[in-house]
Amino acid sequence: MTTSKTQLSMKLLVDTKAKKVLFAEADKSCVDFLFYILSLPVATVIRLLKRKGMNYGCLPELYDSVENLNDSYIQSKDILLRPKSSVTGVAPVPFLSITDVTATHKSFYTCSSYNHLTVSDGPSAICTGCNSYMSKRLTYVAPPTAVGAVAAAGGFVKDVVTYMVMDYLVVKPKSTISSINLLNKFNVKDVGVLKEKVVNFGMGEALKLLKASFESKTVLTSVFMSNAKKSRAL
Repeated sequence: MTTSKTQLSMKLLVDTKAKKVLFAEADKSCVDFLFYILSLPVATVIRLLKRKGMNYGCLPELYDSVENLNDSYIQSKDILLRPKSSVTGVAPVPFLSITDVTATHKSFYTCSSYNHLTVSDGPSAICTGCNSYMSKRLTYVAPPTAVGAVAAAGGFVKDVVTYMVMDYLVVKPKSTISSINLLNKFNVKDVGVLKEKVVNFGMGEALKLLKASFESKTVLTSVFMSNAKKSRAL
C-alpha cells in the first residue's frame, strides 16, 4: 500500500529567465497518479484539502453544511461525504491512499434458496421471491481479461515510454520531435536559459498538485517554482 512516505520524481525543463516550467518528463508512476485524480469524487478532494487548510471556493462550506446537518433532516451523510471512487481493481497507483477510503473487494449476496436467481451487493436486502434476507455470500470470480490486467503492470498507462507533462497538465508520450516543437512553440531563442531540475514529491506536494489543478493553468510552475517566484519578488 502506498504510504505518506512514498515519493515520485519528475524532471522539469525550466525557463530560468521567465521562472516557469515549460514541461516535465515523467515516468509511468507519475502519470498514473495524475490520471488517478480524475477518479476522485469531489467530496474526497474537498475533505483532503480541508485537512491541510487548502480550502478554495465555496465547496468546503457546502461540505460543512452536510456534515453539520442534523440526522433528522438527511437520509445518509456517508454517501455524500465519503463516496467511493468508481475506479476499482487498478493497482498499484502512487498515492492510492489519497482517497482515505479503504478499498473493498466486490461482494455479492443471495438468499438460501437455489431457485431464486436474485443477487444483491448487501446482506440486508430482501429476496423478492421468498422475502428472506439475502445473507448468503457468493464468490466473485473475475473474468480472464480482468485477471490479466491486474497481473500486468497495473495502473493506467503502459510502462513503454517516458511521458511529457505540460505545465497545464496535458500528458503525451515524449519524443525528440515533440520536444523541439515545444521549444519552438514557447519561442525559446536562447537555450542557455533552460535548465533541467529533478523534483521529488510526496503526499504534501501531491495535495498541492491536486489543489492547483482546480485553480491554475500553470500547475507545475505553481507547485514547484513558488519559492523561485518569491525570491524573484524580493
